[in-house]
Amino acid sequence: MPEPWLSPLLSAMLALMLCWGAITDLRSRIISNRLNVAIALLAPLWWWANGLALYPDVAIQIGLALAVFAIFTGMFALGLMGGGDVKMLGAIALWMPLGAMANLIVLMALLGGAVTVATMIHHRMARREGRPEIPYGVAIALAGLWVVGEPYLNSPT
Repeated sequence: MPEPWLSPLLSAMLALMLCWGAITDLRSRIISNRLNVAIALLAPLWWWANGLALYPDVAIQIGLALAVFAIFTGMFALGLMGGGDVKMLGAIALWMPLGAMANLIVLMALLGGAVTVATMIHHRMARREGRPEIPYGVAIALAGLWVVGEPYLNSPT
C-alpha cells in the first residue's frame, strides 16, 4: 500500500516539471526530451500511488496516451505544433484519466489562442520578420497545472 503523501508529492513534481517545460519553451522554443521522458517515467509511480490496477486502468492510460500522441503527431505533421509539445502531451496523458485529459485539451486550446495572440503582438511590436514561433508549451503547462491542481483546490475537506 503506497504512502498517502506520495500522490500529492508526485502531483507537485508534475507541476514543477510543467513549469520547467513552459519556461524553457518560452525562452528557447524547445521542450527537452529529457523532461518529457521524466514525466513519462514517473507515470507508473503515479499509477501505483493512486491504486490503479494493471488491467484495465493502466492499459487505458497507455491507450489514451498513444491516442493523444497519434492525434497530435498528425498536427505536428501539418506544421501546427512542435515535436516537444506533442511529446509533452503524450507524457502528460499517461497521468490523466480521460475526463481530465479532455479538460486539459480544451483549456490548452483556449490558452493556446491567448498565447498565440500575445506572441503575434510581441512579434509585430518588435518588428521581427517572418512567422513567429508560438511557445505552445506554455499553454500545455498552464492547462496541465489547472487540471493537476483542481482536485486539491476543490477538495471537499
